Amino acid sequence: MHPIAFYFGSLPVRWYGVMMACAFLAGLWTATRRARLVNVSGDIIADVTLWLMVGSIIGARFVYVTTYWKQEFADQPFSEVFMIQHGGLVYYGGLIGAAITGLGYLYWKKLPVWKIADILAPSIALGSVFGRIGCLLNGCCYGHACDLPWAIHFPADHETHGIAVHPTEIYDALLNLILYVFLAWLFRRKKFDGQIIATYLMVYAVFRSIAETFRGDYPTDHVHAGLTSAQLVSVPIFVMGIILAIILSRRPAAK
Repeated sequence: MHPIAFYFGSLPVRWYGVMMACAFLAGLWTATRRARLVNVSGDIIADVTLWLMVGSIIGARFVYVTTYWKQEFADQPFSEVFMIQHGGLVYYGGLIGAAITGLGYLYWKKLPVWKIADILAPSIALGSVFGRIGCLLNGCCYGHACDLPWAIHFPADHETHGIAVHPTEIYDALLNLILYVFLAWLFRRKKFDGQIIATYLMVYAVFRSIAETFRGDYPTDHVHAGLTSAQLVSVPIFVMGIILAIILSRRPAAK
């Protein structure tokens, strides 16, 4: 079978932004509905989501720019640093940025941090589904060469030079969709506050590492001992999830 041709010509820049907007809207809508189950105001979720959005974009762009400065930005006008509609966001940078702004806001407002984190966790996974679709439309985060029936190819002027490659963006999107469904199910059965966000960190780290094995867009200097940068970062993220689960499960139940 021939690999699937998949490209949208001049559309990627526009659709990348559309997918980002869909990610935040879908995340806000589902988190607000979930908040009702535990008597948390939708206004609180909307407020913290705004902070998460700002922090995630800043963090994701900062990590990307600093990582690929020599390759993509050193010879370009400085204004290119702010052109996120051209693509170039690192998920783990966004996760860290969102965590800093979100936790800061929750502590500032003296809100139940881990209870709200659990409300948001499934929606973060859902947002990543749209984010990876945006990557596909933008032609970034592509896979390495393969000859499988579901392989995709981009035009000859793409970085892949038109060869058939793994649809890693689709792999990642499907894994995040599975994670969203699982976390939404687990939320209704959780034993302690913080269980869902801790589970998210552990499972996402594993899923991301699996998807990374098919990636083909990393420069050679971004692969260390056969592991990509994201796989290396996944290790402390996974450990952090375990530590959170252990510590928070031992806390007295909120009354």
